[in-house]
Order: sequence, then C-alpha cells, then structure tokens
Amino acid sequence: MEFLNNSKNHSLNRKTYLNLRWIGIIGQFITINSVAFIFKFQFNFILANIVVLVGTLSNIFLFYYFKKNQLQENTSLIFLTLDILQLGFLLYLTGGIINPFAIFLIIPSIFASNSLSIKTNILLIFITISLIILLTFFHQELPFPLNTYVFSNYYYYSVPLALIIALIFLNFFAITFGQESSLRKDALDKIQHLIAKEHELVSLGGQAAAAAHSLATPLSTIKLISQELSKSLKGNKDIEKDVLLLNQQVERCSKILKKLTLKPNIDDEFIDYDLTLSTYVKEIINSFENISKKKFFFQDNQNTNPIKFKRSIEIIYGLRNFIGNANKFAKEKIFITINSDSEISEVIIEDDGKGFPSDILDKIGEPYIRSKDKNYKNKSGLGLGIFIGGTLLERNFAKITFRNSITRNGAEVIIRWNNEDLLEL
Repeated sequence: MEFLNNSKNHSLNRKTYLNLRWIGIIGQFITINSVAFIFKFQFNFILANIVVLVGTLSNIFLFYYFKKNQLQENTSLIFLTLDILQLGFLLYLTGGIINPFAIFLIIPSIFASNSLSIKTNILLIFITISLIILLTFFHQELPFPLNTYVFSNYYYYSVPLALIIALIFLNFFAITFGQESSLRKDALDKIQHLIAKEHELVSLGGQAAAAAHSLATPLSTIKLISQELSKSLKGNKDIEKDVLLLNQQVERCSKILKKLTLKPNIDDEFIDYDLTLSTYVKEIINSFENISKKKFFFQDNQNTNPIKFKRSIEIIYGLRNFIGNANKFAKEKIFITINSDSEISEVIIEDDGKGFPSDILDKIGEPYIRSKDKNYKNKSGLGLGIFIGGTLLERNFAKITFRNSITRNGAEVIIRWNNEDLLEL
C-alpha cells in the first residue's frame, strides 16, 4: 500500500508519543473503574478493562521493541490506527458517539497532523470519520442511569457531525501551520548556514590579508636577493652572505605563518575598524558595478550624522541581498539614498523595474512565495532571499518597509535604524 511506504522526512518522536499513550491508558483505566465501582454504573467493564490491557501491552511492545528516537511513518500509522480503534471499541461498549468521551477520537489524527505526511493524515482522518459514523448507528447503551434519558434525534445526529467538522478543521489548521512552521525553520536553517559561511570567509580573508600585509617586506627582500644571486652567481664572494640573508628571511616568513596558524583571529588595522552606513553601501555598490551593466545612482546628501559602528556580516549580507534584488529586477537604473539625522539612519533602495507584484505585496518578507503574474515568473524566486536579508537586518535592530515606489515606478525598500541601536551593534 502506498500509504505504508517508508518516509525519511516524516516521523513521530517516540518518547513523546509513549508518554502521551501512557497518559491516555491510565486515564481510560481510572475512568472505567471509577464509573463501575464508585458511581455503580452498569456496563461491560470487564471487557472494557481487557481493551485497556491491549493498549497497555501495545505500549510496552512499543517501548521495548522500537529503540530509535523517531518512529518511522508506517510504524506511526499502525499505532495511531490502533489508538483510534481501541478508543472506538471502548465507546462502542459505553454508548457510542453520544458518550462525552467521544471527543477523544479526533486526538490521534490531530496529534499526527503536524509530524506525518498529508497522505497519512488523510488516511487517519478517513479511519476516524468511518468509526464516528459506525458508532453513531452501532453501539451498546450508555451506562446506567444515563440510558434513562431520551435524546432528540436532532441532538443525537448533531454530535457526530460536529466531531467530523472539528476533526477536519483542526487537522487542516494543524497541517497548514505545521507546513508554514517547517518552511520557516528550513529558511532559518539556511540563514544560519549562510552566515556561518560568511564568518568563515571573513576569517579566511582576515588571515590572508594579515599574512599578505605581514609578509610583504620579507618577500620583497627575498625577491631582491634572488635577483642579486642570479647576477652574482658566478664566483662572487658575497654569495654566501646573500644566501645566509635569504635563509633568515625565509625563516621569518615561516614564523609569521606559524603565528597566523596559532592565532587565526589575529587583529589587523586594515581589517578591524568601524564603518559608516555610507561606507557599507559604497562597498556593496562597487562590487555590483563590476559585474552589472546597470547604472547605480548613490546619494548621501542628507547624511547629516554619519555615525560609525562595528562591521557586521549580517548587515553586509542583508544590504547586499536587497541591492542585488534591485539590480536583478531593474530595467536600467538603481537608486540608493542614505538619510540620517540625530535620531535615525536609513537606506532607501529603489529601481526602475515593474515593482513588487500586487498579489504578493502584503506577503513580502515571508519565505517560499511566488507571484502568479506571468510578467514576474521568469525572474521571481521563492522569496527566500528577501526573507533571509530581512531577517538578518531585523536581528540587527532594523525596521524594513516594502512598497512600490511612487517616483521610480519600481520596487522600494526602506531600511531604517535608530542611531542608538546601531551604536549597540
């Protein structure tokens, strides 16, 4: 059966599921025996306890036989189906769907909706609905004295209908939010991966810059000496001194490299310095101008308070992402403006493209979105880049506004900081 195929992406946490089953089994045992011995209701409590015993044995089997932390989807489906059938049989013995505890029938499928595949969830919903319908027409009487009450048919048949509606609604709710949560988690994982790579590149770049800076003088000396050696190779008495000096310089290079190896985060005045927002943006624009044929127009005339703050990989990546997006969707021109005063600093990025699609404008910033407009399908992605860039900037105190530009007709992104927040980075 297709539903029973193994799934590598969907599973249940074994420990959590075991604990929930123990809670259910203990609750069933206490309820059955309380009704039988305390309230003195008459029903087949012996058979009911046997059903609870079956649930207990299945949970013991689950505990000892399955050792992995995650239960595969086919295993989860079997045990969840067993839970539904076990509770269904208890309800059959105690009044069927009119039993107040019938609400618990919908719990297994709702519990699975956030962890298992949609196909498995549909199968569990189908099993649950089928059992609700069967218990509506086939069941034993409610335990005495409740069977002395007469229920209206309107009320009687409204109960299973309400359960089915609740089952479908709650599963749809859980599946939808579960998928959104999963997508967001996937996007956040990609952010962590990208930032880790950026930190690694910066670290490697810092080491390379420090090495190049530190080794400049000895390497130049080696080069000069090599040239001298080539000229004075034939019988020159000074050759021994030159060779000796050459060896000294080589040893010096080795010491510097060893120092870098032992201290990869070595400080360097050419690397570790604070930057203004204008410098950030200029560096990014320069990198795009080397690879893009489009024109960049940069304005910082209103940059009246160019405060300096620590270099941030997250801010660099976030700004680069939005400027890259403008470069991607612009027809010919990208306009970047920096405004700052005593309270705020902001970067405004505009392009002369088609702007944000109207059908996703209110969703901009969410991961995995795609416009239905045919004019955007060739260039539009899944919204992951904007989500990553926006998340990184927001984590660094930025507030981001997405809209279509009135003056340029294209997209406009406004990234704003309070100056006091920038100084805390």
